[in-house]
Amino acid sequence: MVERLQDRVAVITGGGSGIGLASARRLAAEGAKVVVADVDAEAGKAAAESVGGLFVQVDVTDEEQVRALFQTTVDTYGAVDVAFNNAGISPPDDDSILTTGIEAWRRVQEVNLTSVYLCSKHAIGHMVERGRGSVINTASFVATMGAATSQISYTASKGGVLAMTRELGVQFARQGVRVNALSPGPVNTPLLRELFAKDPERAARRLVHVPLGRFAEPEEIAAAVAFLASDDSSFMTASNFLVDGGISGAYVTPL
Repeated sequence: MVERLQDRVAVITGGGSGIGLASARRLAAEGAKVVVADVDAEAGKAAAESVGGLFVQVDVTDEEQVRALFQTTVDTYGAVDVAFNNAGISPPDDDSILTTGIEAWRRVQEVNLTSVYLCSKHAIGHMVERGRGSVINTASFVATMGAATSQISYTASKGGVLAMTRELGVQFARQGVRVNALSPGPVNTPLLRELFAKDPERAARRLVHVPLGRFAEPEEIAAAVAFLASDDSSFMTASNFLVDGGISGAYVTPL
């Protein structure tokens, strides 16, 4: 594999499983030093060990813990070159606006949107000092499209990620820091498999709309992360990079 990220330092939140874990493996394979950040100590440590990286346990909604994450990265490796702000939740009590309570709304907003604000803030500060860096914020195709199988706070949080990413990408472009959003379609992760187990009918309604006829594998999303992290995407900032199997371009899907 081409080592596009040789000697670069990448911080991945939610790096213990799913897209985060696949991305840790991909970025490490391309030469990066990887810092895995996760609230789950067991999964996070295992992920970091598997890529020869560093594990930092962190609650991404706590600003002091987030600040310490990026400072620890700089203290250990000397820099932050890539920040993949990927931590997120999609709990079952986030549903229709008619049934979703305010506590569920707030919890999802904190993890999915406030954490991206905090991680971007503390990563960009270090990047500006060096005059370079790539921030990748996990949004979702649902920030671009509506869905009748609603997750109202999740969808709103991802829309917020898109808007904030545009703002940051424009603001810091001439300081050498690129900020892009990555918007996956449905991905075969533990989160999605849990949805299948709990509500197969709702999950099946999602699959029928994917023109490619299947969900993405985490490794396919990780490949997009590696692209955005590398200089191959050097003229991209303030963008929404959709990797959704064609969903956002479809009106009627193939039989």
